[in-house]
Amino acid sequence: MKRQHKSLLAATLIALLVGCDDGALIDPQKQTGPNPELPQAQNFVMPPMQVPEGVPWKAGEMPKVANGLKIEKIAEKLQHPRQVYVLPNGDVLVAESNGPPNATARPKELITGVIKNSSGKGGAGGNSITLLRNVNGKWEKHRFIENLFSPFGMQLIGNTLYVANADSLVKFPYTEGETEIRTPPTEVTELPGGPINHHWTKSLLASPDGSKLYVGIGSNSNITENGIGAEYRRAAILEVDAASGASRIYASGLRNPTGLQWEPQSGRLWAIVNERDEIGSDLVPDYMTAVQEKGFYGWPYSYYGQHIDKRVEPQRPDLVEKAIKPDYALSSHVAPLGLTFYSSDNMPQYRGGAFISEHGSWNRKPLNGYQVVWVKFENGQPVGQPQPVVTGFLTDNQKQVRGLPVGLAVDKQGGVLIADDAGNSVWRISSAE
Repeated sequence: MKRQHKSLLAATLIALLVGCDDGALIDPQKQTGPNPELPQAQNFVMPPMQVPEGVPWKAGEMPKVANGLKIEKIAEKLQHPRQVYVLPNGDVLVAESNGPPNATARPKELITGVIKNSSGKGGAGGNSITLLRNVNGKWEKHRFIENLFSPFGMQLIGNTLYVANADSLVKFPYTEGETEIRTPPTEVTELPGGPINHHWTKSLLASPDGSKLYVGIGSNSNITENGIGAEYRRAAILEVDAASGASRIYASGLRNPTGLQWEPQSGRLWAIVNERDEIGSDLVPDYMTAVQEKGFYGWPYSYYGQHIDKRVEPQRPDLVEKAIKPDYALSSHVAPLGLTFYSSDNMPQYRGGAFISEHGSWNRKPLNGYQVVWVKFENGQPVGQPQPVVTGFLTDNQKQVRGLPVGLAVDKQGGVLIADDAGNSVWRISSAE
């Protein structure tokens, strides 16, 4: 009854607030690649909203996979698994979390929060990290670290495990093979948090030599409606010195860089980015891009290069002039949250490309995302259209959603692990051979 009540409330709010948007008019395929089709921006008092009802996976039910692949569930009954990270010995860490308590600055944020949560995005997170270990083909589950604060990114450098909480980067001593850490964390550096922590997830990536850590920091609003002061060191990628904790802004103007990875052929830093809302179902395409040091990518003043967002005051034509056009659009409102480049042999048809998880839209008609796709790379650059690899999270009629893919990682055998946020599970795809 509780779920039905929430769904009824969400449907009522949608009926009251939506109707000013006719829905998407552009085929998502025309909004992927280096030159997405971008329509005229629209303005709404409330953004267009559409969410499916969140329902649990039934016994034996699982996502669908592309031909030649198989899928298995390796963990369940988790509390909002967000990120997966493979340790050198093959153990898998799973960060379980949801957003921290957040002050609601405007009535609209309360309404959108209720609507988004009806799809299964709400609920308490574990504030912990679970360790999964494969023992003779069966996956054991151990509570590895407790009492974290909405953890997301994880990186191991030598014998030190770094964890990006919603408001801090912390570290723990790590011994290979252990199944729990009870040593209190040491803070490396503070990260932007606060009573309003709009985009709370903090992605994390170590430099190849382990001397630096790169932290993706999302904006504290859609387009600075909480004031420019709330955006200090946000919508950016920070570079942190692992030894001292000293940090600097590596790149800026990235509204919400939720995943960071090194592209293996070029060695360049790549990010997936969630773009802005409230100007139509066809705007703005989320994207992935190589990240230039000291580069500016437009937010909040422009999008996809020099397309000016007229809602932002005051305007900054000097910054718009510097805005770098992203490399590859993923289409509008897919909400990419996981990125991993694939160089293993288990699924050779995907070698050299990037897997991207799409958490799914809440403000687009029809819905978009809710899948894991693969994008081919040639000479260090993405080419062609994204290929769906894992689907079935969303029902065919778009009325219900059973899972929401987030973090991705490649295990020691070349399988790809998928954290399923709303499904509270971890899935593994591999070759069916």
